[in-house]
Amino acid sequence: MKRAKTRYILLLALFALGIMVLVPSNVFAGTDPTGANTGTILDIKDTTKGAITLTELGNAVGHNKISINFVWTLLAGFLVMFMQAGFAAVETGFTRAKNVAHTMGMNFLVYAIGVLGFWICGFAFMFGGVGAVAALGGTPGLTNEITIPLFGKVFGIIGNGGYFLNPSVYDVGVFTLFLFQMVFMDTTATIPTGAMAERWKFTSFLFYAFFISMFVYPIFGNWVWGGGWLAGLGTNFGLGHGLVDFAGSSVVHLVGGVAALAGALVIGPRIGKYNKDGSANVIPGHNIPLAIVGTFILAFGWFGFNPGSTLAGTDLRISVVAVNTMIASAGGAFTATLYMMWKFKKPDPSMMANGMLAGLVAITAPCAFVNAQSAFFIGAVSGVLVILAVFFIDQKLRIDDPVGAIAVHGVNGAWGVLSLGLFADGAYGDGWNGVPGTVKGLFYGDSGQFFAQIIGIATCIVFVFVMMYGFFKIQDKFFGGIRTPAQDEMDGLDMPEMGVIGYDNSFGPENR
Repeated sequence: MKRAKTRYILLLALFALGIMVLVPSNVFAGTDPTGANTGTILDIKDTTKGAITLTELGNAVGHNKISINFVWTLLAGFLVMFMQAGFAAVETGFTRAKNVAHTMGMNFLVYAIGVLGFWICGFAFMFGGVGAVAALGGTPGLTNEITIPLFGKVFGIIGNGGYFLNPSVYDVGVFTLFLFQMVFMDTTATIPTGAMAERWKFTSFLFYAFFISMFVYPIFGNWVWGGGWLAGLGTNFGLGHGLVDFAGSSVVHLVGGVAALAGALVIGPRIGKYNKDGSANVIPGHNIPLAIVGTFILAFGWFGFNPGSTLAGTDLRISVVAVNTMIASAGGAFTATLYMMWKFKKPDPSMMANGMLAGLVAITAPCAFVNAQSAFFIGAVSGVLVILAVFFIDQKLRIDDPVGAIAVHGVNGAWGVLSLGLFADGAYGDGWNGVPGTVKGLFYGDSGQFFAQIIGIATCIVFVFVMMYGFFKIQDKFFGGIRTPAQDEMDGLDMPEMGVIGYDNSFGPENR
């Protein structure tokens, strides 16, 4: 019986094979297994109804080019949005178990508030006068930059178009730009949630999230990316191409790092962080694996952050940007590990993670303008720089930053902007900020670019610190304070601030 069944199956298989062999080759004439012939002139126009015109052909090619740019920019924006999960994991892992719901809650809601604040007026202030973004097919309605005349020059101060994404900017290009730039802003807004973690009153945080997304970030962002005066340092004063920041070492990270510094100064250190003699106590995070996973999520999202800043999938420089980003992140993680092993005989996974993040922050400004060797050097320096900065801020300045946000984003944001002024090799950036020629740093013959970068760093630090320190001070003095009660801080903020606990009792007192 089994033998008959086997013969039957064999005969069926031979019959099927014979059919396949005997099928005439012309049966497959209408198919395209490789895809090489899919997408022809017939997909533009039915030529049976008349020959296609050159205008129709050109419009189709142009439409497809902009479509590619839209898809690339939106996908990159989606990657950057997912970085919020990475920030939440890193900050929560580096803090204590009794505050996980509070830390996660801030990282979650800053996204929602950021969307609303940027939609209300942040986008208008930042990009209301940017003009037509060619890679997105033009951005109508974003043509109103408020300027002031000084020294016979025109200085862009703030945009004034696109509030609430009103009908005057109801355009596909504008909406693409909004999504991509909004998730960048959200990265900035979430940085202080790490530096001020474990003692920040949630109601105070809510007002902060609106303030930075509606005013501080957009105004400085306008000066760099929206056609403002820092971008015009090249055309107005011959300083290279003006302040150049490809993907946000200054606009995103330095702004966030300085805001974190201001907030940490006003709110003060956590209870038990410093002794009476000024010496610092280590308050370890409760979940290093969570922080490491969060770091990898951030590193993954950075491939949207940096290459996506071309706003163009048709700009083939994206491969250089992506590889430079990868190399710098590896260099930062590696040198941070080596330094910790040399200094303390142990590598410390938390410093490995911060080393990688520091490398990513530093390469964000110069990623499109430097070669691979420079990218490694920038990342390698950042891996050591972040450790030196963490210990200096913690032990010398006595500023309590539970996750090292000031060192990672502030110090290395500044280093990234400066490194562009040193290592930009002139291979890319022709016409950047309206200046003919490619972008070159000091080591490649343009000292003006180096000075433009220094001016940008100094401007960012002064403007953001004054704005954010003043905001936190006023909020602390006149609006109920920014810090939670001492007893709540000692017991844990999850129940008093959020109404739920992040973990059950499996985390005993020794882990909290």
